[in-house]
Amino acid sequence: MKVLANDGISKSGILALEKGGFEVITTKVAQEQVANFINENNVSVILVRSATKVRKDIIDACPGIKIIGRGGVGMDNIDVEYAKSKGIHVINTPASSSESVAELVFGHLLGGVRFLHDSNRNMPLEGDTKFNDLKKAYANGIELRGKTLGIVGIGRIGQATAKMALGLGMKVIAADSFIPKVDVKVEFFDGQSVTTTITSQSLESLFKEADFITLHVPAQNGYIVTEKEFATMKDGVAIVNCARGGVINEVDLVKALDSGKVSFAGLDVFENEPTPATQLLMHPKISLTPHIGAATGEAQDRIGTELASQIISLLS
Repeated sequence: MKVLANDGISKSGILALEKGGFEVITTKVAQEQVANFINENNVSVILVRSATKVRKDIIDACPGIKIIGRGGVGMDNIDVEYAKSKGIHVINTPASSSESVAELVFGHLLGGVRFLHDSNRNMPLEGDTKFNDLKKAYANGIELRGKTLGIVGIGRIGQATAKMALGLGMKVIAADSFIPKVDVKVEFFDGQSVTTTITSQSLESLFKEADFITLHVPAQNGYIVTEKEFATMKDGVAIVNCARGGVINEVDLVKALDSGKVSFAGLDVFENEPTPATQLLMHPKISLTPHIGAATGEAQDRIGTELASQIISLLS
């Protein structure tokens, strides 16, 4: 049987699938050609990340598909229920990239509180002529330790983020409509661990209390954070979105940054991917990455081998 990994798959995943008797195709097929490619090559399994969409049109056009796999967590680019109604297995890897995304959140947070995102833009341009001016401009950093991190969505990635925050000495609060309480275990290199319980609170109270806010929710029908929510937050709050574009109203975010209500933002995802709004890309108070939350070697190895294991289990 043939597997089309249209958005790529790790070498370890390829080897595991080949060992299980599958042929793996890693040719990148344009979205409009996916259905034709699947049919012409007798593909039984299509694997995607966030780039390729597997909607009703592809599902209807490709009766030979047995499995649709998503390398990662969110499956908003797949018509999951429709696929299942056609007898197609839909799989994903919800636990594989949690730590990678959480580390990126703190990359944005740690960079933001010390202005690294802006310093790295200006030092190459003016570091040799305005060193002391830049030193003064970036001299008012703050520490994360002792501050309150509000986590919106305390699922696997939210919990991984909470562990890192606790390790840095932050107070952690959370809001989640589906998880009222969770025990978070912070494990150390020598086998010791500390466990604390995080109880979910209202989104409104989280916005009022948090010094920093990080979002870990699936794609929404509407915004979670708009001008109204920004108005309830602390002056100088910072916000990070490594979840999905469309969770924050980007126009309102820019206004809040310009007014000083929000001190900085970290964005890995955008409403208009792959062409984010220019006012976001050029803003000096935004730390930017191009949707790379799960893009570490370790996460991709875990994703590839986990997908392979599920596919072999279902089809062998």
